[in-house]
Amino acid sequence: MKGYLNLFDFTQKVNYKTEILAGLTVAMTMMPESLSFAILAGLPPLVGLYAAFIMGLVTAIFGGRPGLISGGAGATVIVLIALMQSHGIEYVFAAVALAGVIQILVGIFRLGKFVRLVPQPVMYGFVNGLAVVIFMSQLEQFKTVVNGQTVWLTGTPLLIMGGLVLLTIAITVLLPRFTKAIPPSLVAIVVVFLVVWGFNIDTRTVRDIASVSGGFPPFHIPQVPVSLATLQVIFPYALIMAGVGLTEGLLTLNLVDEITATRGNGNRECIAQGSANILNGFFFGMGGCPMIAQTLVNLSAGARARLSGIIAALTILTIILVAAPVIELVPMAALTGVMIMVAIGTFEWISFRIINKMPKQDVFVGILVAVITIYLHNLALAVLIGVIISALVFAWESAKRIRAHKSIDENGVKHYKIYGPLFFGSVAAFSEKFEVMTDPQEVIIDFSESRVADMSGIDALNKITGRYQKAGKKILLKHLSPDCRKLLHNAGTVIEVNIIEDPTYPVAM
Repeated sequence: MKGYLNLFDFTQKVNYKTEILAGLTVAMTMMPESLSFAILAGLPPLVGLYAAFIMGLVTAIFGGRPGLISGGAGATVIVLIALMQSHGIEYVFAAVALAGVIQILVGIFRLGKFVRLVPQPVMYGFVNGLAVVIFMSQLEQFKTVVNGQTVWLTGTPLLIMGGLVLLTIAITVLLPRFTKAIPPSLVAIVVVFLVVWGFNIDTRTVRDIASVSGGFPPFHIPQVPVSLATLQVIFPYALIMAGVGLTEGLLTLNLVDEITATRGNGNRECIAQGSANILNGFFFGMGGCPMIAQTLVNLSAGARARLSGIIAALTILTIILVAAPVIELVPMAALTGVMIMVAIGTFEWISFRIINKMPKQDVFVGILVAVITIYLHNLALAVLIGVIISALVFAWESAKRIRAHKSIDENGVKHYKIYGPLFFGSVAAFSEKFEVMTDPQEVIIDFSESRVADMSGIDALNKITGRYQKAGKKILLKHLSPDCRKLLHNAGTVIEVNIIEDPTYPVAM
């Protein structure tokens, strides 16, 4: 419990001014995104802000690492659009709560560690694709609706929007050269706000998206029938939402680990995310997950502790309760400029410098993951496909590594010393190593430098021993590790095995 109660991470030095200013900046950038995704899903705008508050507060206090920002993210909300259209908002709340239960179970059973299986090329593709998605989404602010049609801005409105966005970007880029005492993103938002207000410039503001005023999130039990039929409806959506949220969350956690040179706790983050989503289901929120863009805003502002996330969440609640009239006047151009800079900062530019040094298959995987992320906006699917292809490439390369050193001792016994893993990808090459018809009467296969990894390997051993026995020759297997012998025993395989010289292979934990 000590780790959970240590809200502000007193084990490290905390710059309270930096944390507070970073939290305010994060809140300003999180609001329009949460509102936009709520409207996109057909949900009331306040449902998005409630999600930002609940997710942000719970995960900032109990999450797996400081600096990570969660809120009403589009990656998880997009999953629920079909459910909202077919069954309504009550089923959405039920699905969000169930997704939270699934995420808690993942954390309790310590399954969050499997995110370590995501290769670096997949990470590059994921981050670069997400950077492009963030940038492309900001282009929507340069459009307007005319006669029911969405068209690009032209003339004076375009010049005003473009000029304010460029002013925001300029402040964000130039201010750190003079001082780093104040987050440049927050300064940019305030300056653009004052310019628009002072010169009475006609441009789109937060109010044009939706009203952000309201009360405290109300307790609300989802009004759905408690039945197996309801579970059949919401479970697929809940499972996908939980998977998408954890995938994006744990990948973002790994990214923050790299940036801050520290290590977070993935399983603890799963439990915190799940708890927050359960609260969302019962307090009128649309659920969510870690938001990589807002997390990068937070880190770029210098925040490294939990306080910034708490400030961001409380700021959003304060805005809902009392400060909505002021915040609704903030120009969307300022927020667009900040998010464009976030997209530029998110992109892994180093991937261009090392692309000619990477294996071709890794380059292909990275580009494929980025393309899927950009065009399908499905981060979980993109990462899953990337991991599968990387695994298949690894299996193919490992299959080519199996070798056999052949020798005959003074007793006329032929020895095959196997190097490399024996698994489904290498069984064909393994079988080709043996010269059954020309071999002497006794043959020993030495596995001290190899390992039988799966049932395909066992089947290959069965076949090769069968070929020797059919030829009337004696075959011995030696130096099989205990786990390999257990595989053979469990498979019911009858193989004559010499275990006298078998060494003990401790399993590294």
